Amino acid sequence: MSNSYAGLDDAAVATAAACAGADVVRALYGRRLARIDKGGGDFATTADVEAEKTILGILREARPGDAVLGEESGPQGAAGAARQWLVDPLCGTLNYAVGTMLVAVNVALRGGAAAVADPFGDEAYFTDGGTAWVRRHGADARLVPSSATGLVDVNLDPPFPGAPGFRAVDLLARPAFVERFRPRVGSTTLALSWVAAGKRAAYVTDGGDLSGSVHFAAGIALCEAAGCVVTGIDGAPIGPTGRGLVVAADAETHHLLMSMIGKPRPRV
Repeated sequence: MSNSYAGLDDAAVATAAACAGADVVRALYGRRLARIDKGGGDFATTADVEAEKTILGILREARPGDAVLGEESGPQGAAGAARQWLVDPLCGTLNYAVGTMLVAVNVALRGGAAAVADPFGDEAYFTDGGTAWVRRHGADARLVPSSATGLVDVNLDPPFPGAPGFRAVDLLARPAFVERFRPRVGSTTLALSWVAAGKRAAYVTDGGDLSGSVHFAAGIALCEAAGCVVTGIDGAPIGPTGRGLVVAADAETHHLLMSMIGKPRPRV
């Protein structure tokens, strides 16, 4: 049997895998799906598991020597592999489980290509690590960030490791924030793609190092390739010592948000 993914570059592999996962998510939408309890109120559904199986099948076929970290199945492949794919088959599981179509399928090669598919918006965002694109109805266009909307997505999901120095909910109550921006809370990293595409002015979330997260890696790669300003909530570069994420369409928007966030207190 010939390899249908032979000859594809990493960006094309990531896009094919993310879109295939999105097909599964879309096909299972609205059905009564089994839930797999992960503890702490978190859970996966049959759609998460089946979408990940489909994505992993494509990655194994296209890049058999690479390692993979899947949200549901964990690490696979050679422990010493030089390359690793990060897979989040359904970001926004709670949204999906209650019939809200704000979800994303994320596939990223650590330090390289990445793709984010919107199962219900007929859009796939992708990057080769240098430039970023969106595919709509079969046509590709460059991603162009813009702060014109004034909309800022703020992740309010726990945990809140930055507290008490930083709480995202406090940001929403600042007069300077509501004078300049309008908050949105979607609870999916699809919002990162929207910053890269000019649909959002910025995205803010608490957390630790998110650069290697299956949830965030693809969106971060898209935003960096599109030319967004990407830092932690302390303004420092993201990475092993990073804290959270502030992604802005431009330097002015980033500066305004950082002036409202302030410098978080050191964790005790």
